[in-house]
Amino acid sequence: MTPALTVRGVHASHPGVPVLHGVDLEVQAGAIVAVLGGSGCGKTTLLRAIAGFHPVDAGSVHLAGRLVAGDGVDVPPERRGVGLVPQDGALFGHLTVAGNVAFGLPRGPRRHDRVAEVLELVGLAGYATRRPDELSGGQQQRVALARALAPGPALVLLDEPFTALDAGLRVEVREQVCAALRAVDASAVLVTHDQQEALGAADLVAVLSQGRVVQAGPPRELYGAPVDADVGAFVGEAVLLPAVVVAGMADTAVGALPVAGPDGPGRVLLRPEQLRLSAGGPAVVREVVFHGHDSTVLVELHGTVLRCRTAGPGAPVVGDRVGVGVEGPARFYPS
Repeated sequence: MTPALTVRGVHASHPGVPVLHGVDLEVQAGAIVAVLGGSGCGKTTLLRAIAGFHPVDAGSVHLAGRLVAGDGVDVPPERRGVGLVPQDGALFGHLTVAGNVAFGLPRGPRRHDRVAEVLELVGLAGYATRRPDELSGGQQQRVALARALAPGPALVLLDEPFTALDAGLRVEVREQVCAALRAVDASAVLVTHDQQEALGAADLVAVLSQGRVVQAGPPRELYGAPVDADVGAFVGEAVLLPAVVVAGMADTAVGALPVAGPDGPGRVLLRPEQLRLSAGGPAVVREVVFHGHDSTVLVELHGTVLRCRTAGPGAPVVGDRVGVGVEGPARFYPS
């Protein structure tokens, strides 16, 4: 099956400032792909280049197999068949919900039916006559999604669409938006700086750093097998320990750990949930942060502070002495 999006070797810049340095990205039909990166890494420039709002200096962009940018081709945004959901929804305040959704649709007998279809899809049936200022932030974002989906685009681009929402609402709206995309088998690119959002929403996550995709893969693979220590520390919480490897065993602050890698110095990466605490031992609990479903416990072991995660109500208290064990594989990154 032809991918919904293929980006190959794309370079792009702002006046005098290179931003993208040979980006490769592929989105399979019906997949949600998250582009994850920090501020200034080029996420928005990449999204704008795909949509046609930013020129490509080199490389190519294909949508459903059709060349839309590169090799002397630059198809204008309105002819690319791409739907865009911006950060703030960007709804027209003088139009009703139905008017906003219908904005990009051709006039005809099916227009009203299509508006009703997509509003029902995003859970807003019955809201057609309301104005944007009568809606919550989450409802506004779902209207923006309905507007993007209404023309039946080849690809939907979401530019950090949940950033302005409070934490609790963000999760709820994200789940609703992803459910709506999957219900119509839509292909989508979600740009975000939120690791949990990327890991929880996408079929594939591409980590963008300094204008390059440094790793792309399914969320579990990215979290469990990061290509380097920096990616590991960026994608979720990480415990990075100095280590020296001899014959497949890494000497670390938490003891000897089996690793795959060459002999020599480097760093071992563990996830906080891999560190298991037991009553009595050489480590001292320095801080406990309760999250409800689990707790973060900072312990000091031989001068090294370790971040641990404990599930349930049985977290130790500050001052307790505990043992620290490791469950699951450790990853070693040579210096």
